[in-house]
Amino acid sequence: MPSRRSQIGALRKVAVTALRDYPLPEGRLTFVTHGENTTFRHDSPAGRHLVRVHRPQRHGQDVDTASAIESEIAWLRSIRADTDLEVPEALPATDGSMTVSAAAAGQTRVCSVLRWMDGRMHEESARPVHLRRLGAAMAVLHDQADAWTPPAGFTRIRWDHETFFGDVMVYGELSAAQCWSRLPAAVSARFDAVADRMADVMAAEGDVGLIHADLHLGNALFQGGRVKLIDFDDCGTGPRLYELATGLWELRLEPDYPAYLEALRAGYETRRTIDIDRIDDYIAVRQVGFGLWYTGMAGVNPAFAARLDAVNDWSLEMLDACEGA
Repeated sequence: MPSRRSQIGALRKVAVTALRDYPLPEGRLTFVTHGENTTFRHDSPAGRHLVRVHRPQRHGQDVDTASAIESEIAWLRSIRADTDLEVPEALPATDGSMTVSAAAAGQTRVCSVLRWMDGRMHEESARPVHLRRLGAAMAVLHDQADAWTPPAGFTRIRWDHETFFGDVMVYGELSAAQCWSRLPAAVSARFDAVADRMADVMAAEGDVGLIHADLHLGNALFQGGRVKLIDFDDCGTGPRLYELATGLWELRLEPDYPAYLEALRAGYETRRTIDIDRIDDYIAVRQVGFGLWYTGMAGVNPAFAARLDAVNDWSLEMLDACEGA
């Protein structure tokens, strides 16, 4: 596997190439993240922007990456038009397109550019007020999605039982089936049990629609009394309760979890009602999805590989909590 440094270096060249297709003056490019996508901050006299270099097959084995990203941006534009929610604004390329294909250093990737959003993350410093604001924003997002008619050709992930537990997704460079085969036996058995338990539950789920699908506190920016929602890369159609479960997922093992749960529910129910009786089941679903994703990413990213054993241990601990063990 190439080193993390060499991977980032190659994708930086892709980002530089992509920027030639955007109406931006020359500026400074700073590395931000190298995970699902690889991102860079671009500072220039035109302001600050986020350059996203997208991973191929990110949205499924048979999904065109450009179509998926353009659909994400279509929803973002409608959210900005229809609500007061602060979500990313895409910068069109010089020819008006929302994505470009850029090739450099032996890599060809779909890229997109968003205007930078400022704010503070509270992933490591959560308080109930943050969950309440996040829940209220989720409700606005779901109301908007229910009222919106997506354009023809809209292509996003369908977060159903087959996507979570079957062989739909590609994680890193591995199919979901390959990721299942690499799980330790104890983890695989527990993930299988979640799949069995949730088959009928997800089939009967009534409140399903467009969701962010990754709306935890690491994808929310707080500024004053406002919360801004970022990173819609996972957005698609799925259970609304899964959305809330994702917001609580990283906090499930914390002593203050009951207060976080109540705050998120109360915020959401300022405009929508939701039955949270199965919230732990959907947190377990989230843990399965995360564990498979992490396993695949460990095959292509040295930083993920170094932490894989710890993540597998965390999965077992999380599922113990969700199942009341």
